[in-house]
Amino acid sequence: MRERFHLIFGIALAIAQFLFSMGLKEEMQVDTTPGSYFDVPLDHRDRFHLYWTINYVDKEVIMEVRAHLNTNDWIGVGFSDRGNISNADLCIFWVDRQGDSHFQDVWTDEAGYISVDYHDDCPLMALRRRDHITHFVFNRRFDTCDVQDYVIEDGTTHVVYATGKGPLRRLEGLRLTKEDHDFQRVQLLKTLDPPPVLPESTKIFSVTNDRVQVPDLETTYWCSLHKLPDEFNDKHHMVKYETDIQHGNEPVVHHMEVFHCEVPDDLELPHWNGPCFDKTKPAILETCKRVLAAWAMGAPPFYYPEEAGLPIGGNNFSHFLMLEVHYNNPELRDDWVDSSGMRLFYTNELRPHDAGILEVGLEYTDKMAIPPKQKVFELNGYCVAECTRTGLPPEGITIFASQLHTHLTGTRVFTKHSRGGVELPELNRDNHYSTHFQEIRFLKQRVQLFPGDALITTCRYTTVDREKITLGGFAISDEMCVNYMHYFPKTNLEVCKSSIDSQALNAFFGYMNEYHDEATALDRSVHENYHAIHWSQHNADFLNRLYQSAPISMQCNQSSGDRFPGYWNGVPITEILYSLPSTPSSCVEKGGKEGILSEV
Repeated sequence: MRERFHLIFGIALAIAQFLFSMGLKEEMQVDTTPGSYFDVPLDHRDRFHLYWTINYVDKEVIMEVRAHLNTNDWIGVGFSDRGNISNADLCIFWVDRQGDSHFQDVWTDEAGYISVDYHDDCPLMALRRRDHITHFVFNRRFDTCDVQDYVIEDGTTHVVYATGKGPLRRLEGLRLTKEDHDFQRVQLLKTLDPPPVLPESTKIFSVTNDRVQVPDLETTYWCSLHKLPDEFNDKHHMVKYETDIQHGNEPVVHHMEVFHCEVPDDLELPHWNGPCFDKTKPAILETCKRVLAAWAMGAPPFYYPEEAGLPIGGNNFSHFLMLEVHYNNPELRDDWVDSSGMRLFYTNELRPHDAGILEVGLEYTDKMAIPPKQKVFELNGYCVAECTRTGLPPEGITIFASQLHTHLTGTRVFTKHSRGGVELPELNRDNHYSTHFQEIRFLKQRVQLFPGDALITTCRYTTVDREKITLGGFAISDEMCVNYMHYFPKTNLEVCKSSIDSQALNAFFGYMNEYHDEATALDRSVHENYHAIHWSQHNADFLNRLYQSAPISMQCNQSSGDRFPGYWNGVPITEILYSLPSTPSSCVEKGGKEGILSEV
């Protein structure tokens, strides 16, 4: 076995020299060209680090793992739907009692026990061990056509790892739930387009925390208010943003967002530097919700296209920004002190177009709700043809990036696009969405949205651990369903969102009172009526059918916050008359089966 392994290594070494040059930072020359590779720490101490690049022609990801291991320790890296080490798909490096090295494709069952896959889809390309550092390179096809393998898709991927002491006799029977294990969320299938060149006039404004004592809690959202300098009395374009993470704090800084405070430009806001959901936080700061920049672990710098920049500053533009940092501190350490944040790149050389952000999905209202104890419950938010016909210019707009957003119970988000009842390619999808991993993502193909087009944003929720109904709203315990679409040229249409029509919802509450003896009443608030209902599965299903068929109320709003002229209540929901043909599976053509580990 040892001779065979070294033969594989020898053949792979020549192939992998290029790959190592991208990832072995301590030992080899690193290719630092933007977009050449991506990387992320897998654990909070950065013992294990993942580097990867994507081959879209052959539909595969080439991955390198750098691991700090003792001589006979083993490590497995792979994927699962939600980061669990049970029902996972992994490639494991291990050493047997004779000192022979092995690299095997395995999967785990519901209890976390390993089985070696009958079909090896973990081809090892190279291995190097030096002292206590092990590097190995392997490739993985997006879809291996193996029923035990995870299908790598666009959107969020939960990369799992497990490690333990060796040597081992064999892998079969090893229970990974009893070993050291964890996961990291990443977007594996990123765009590879080279970034545009920035003008020489580009300046940088840093929005960073100032020596925050990170609480000894697993999860903390920390908010701090910042103010732009007087230079921003004049209009500028933001052309790029990137992280500014304090060295050594990479494992604890999980994701960050910079929000603009939508208040009059002459209004002074009260200082805040503390937990985002603290009850003493001034209520006026809830206006700081317009996303300017968003980053999550593994995300590269964000560049605006050469044709456009995000307008920042100028007349009627408040100078106040809110930085929100999500700290992930699983060891509950009390010695983290952090000054991380974001760098905003801006210029006074205005580009041909202002970039804009169009919100589509559901209104922030308690009219939309998710009953408790639901494994799957979906809500649809509509941007109807009447609204785009009213608010968009004849030449339409070009959408180049998108940020999907829900709160804690959201698990999947996607936006469908239709024109004249004919379904077009989806605008964005994340089948493994997590509110703890939000970033603005470039679309692999820009999307043209014309007057008369319609969008349907669907959010899937799971409330199995909730005892009470979850209502729409702004609190983190409430829910949202939004797609923030980044586009150019900026138009006067800023919000295109829906909720169930109030008349239809009141009819539902009246029916529940008259025929189901629920304590609902027309003189009670929407909040009170929802909480008055006993949410049996029958009632939850009834509400779901209502949402799928009832007319809607539209927020078809201008940048001023006013609705466009028109009657926006009792609007029929958008129907897709001609669905987009499904893409034939290469696995079916080959006579194989598609992987089943990726969530359905």
